[in-house]
Amino acid sequence: MKIKALFGGIVLAGSLLGPVAAFAQQEPEEIALANNEFEDNFYEALKQKGMENYDKAIASLQKCLNAEPDNAVVYHELGKNYFAQKNYFEAEKAYKKATEIDPKNRWYWQGLYDVYYEQKDFNRAITIVQKLMEWRKEYYQEDLVSLYMYTQQYDKALALINEMEQTVGMSEKREAYRLEILADSRYSKPKKETLEEAIKKDPKNEANYIDLIYLYSESNQEAKAEEVARRLEKEIPTSDWAQVSLFKFNLNNNDGEKASQNMMQILGSKKIDGKIKHRVLNEFLIYANNNPAYLPTLEKAVTYFGADRKVNVPKEVGKFFFNKKNYAEAIRYFEKGLAQQDDDSEGVELLLYTYAEGGQNDKMYKLATKYIDLYPTQPILYYYAGLAANRQQQYSKAKEWLESGQDFIVDDAALTTKFKQQLDIAKKAAGKI
Repeated sequence: MKIKALFGGIVLAGSLLGPVAAFAQQEPEEIALANNEFEDNFYEALKQKGMENYDKAIASLQKCLNAEPDNAVVYHELGKNYFAQKNYFEAEKAYKKATEIDPKNRWYWQGLYDVYYEQKDFNRAITIVQKLMEWRKEYYQEDLVSLYMYTQQYDKALALINEMEQTVGMSEKREAYRLEILADSRYSKPKKETLEEAIKKDPKNEANYIDLIYLYSESNQEAKAEEVARRLEKEIPTSDWAQVSLFKFNLNNNDGEKASQNMMQILGSKKIDGKIKHRVLNEFLIYANNNPAYLPTLEKAVTYFGADRKVNVPKEVGKFFFNKKNYAEAIRYFEKGLAQQDDDSEGVELLLYTYAEGGQNDKMYKLATKYIDLYPTQPILYYYAGLAANRQQQYSKAKEWLESGQDFIVDDAALTTKFKQQLDIAKKAAGKI
């Protein structure tokens, strides 16, 4: 059947399982007709679902079930359509039936999980997630931690957080969960003594130190938190998490050298979540702005984020200096940001503005004219080309760029005024030459 090929290795239950004797008693044309009718109804259901005609899709799938009542794929499709209608009762029934027929198909369990999660039936969702972990343990562990939190099963959540810390490293989300748990009086008050005892018994268990650092920090006992972090560093010199705490302590103590060392180890760590690394960089950025001797260290730190495709870190650092009117540093980072993402229109405009403010007219002219070739309908590029040419006393060029660019201005009074000002300068100067 064609439908078998559509689902790769998934064989539609019932499509090839009819008794041989029964087939032997039918005319070949009758068998072909029955198969074609099933396929037609199934493909019609897919088409109607694609057009969000869920009632029609369900009607076609019911016809499929009349022909093959134990077909797990059809029940799975039924579940999808009922789910899209927010008919969770029927969706649950359909997904359950699919898992009963074929319990080894992860996607049938995923559908059931979606139903329970959407209804905030977190206790039943936990059971399904534990099943799903048979296929992708690390992926679904994250969900299980959240579900334990939603159902206030904090002991289980904390145990799983500690386990994941050892296997996959820490994340900002799980760190926040841990803090939420430890802030609960049932855990925080006796926990300090318990953790101290646990550290004495097993001084190489990193998780206990981290929990204790969080507890002391939450209760504003920074000196004790720092002392625990130093003990962790002494017992486990390779601990990256000790560096996170020590970084903060050293910054607060205005020890830039040690904070720099902490930061570099954090940024190079594979255990520490990217969001925490961003936070560390942001804190050091503020420190370096107030202590310019550490600007080269900041520049080195930014290189660790070169592979980050979600955030253009150099550009964001450039914005910080831009807002501080430190145009020399802003230019440095905007140039790096544009090298990292050369089709970033915001990055181009920021760099042009900063060149203008920093008086780097030659660079402004080259950048503006380069991007005019790429984006010939963007008036702001013509403005900066004209501005740079005027400043370099190339008034004919300025007039040419500005007159060409003003045709592309649409409903922007401020930019129109800027064009007029620069054109007036170019025309007056050109008339005197």
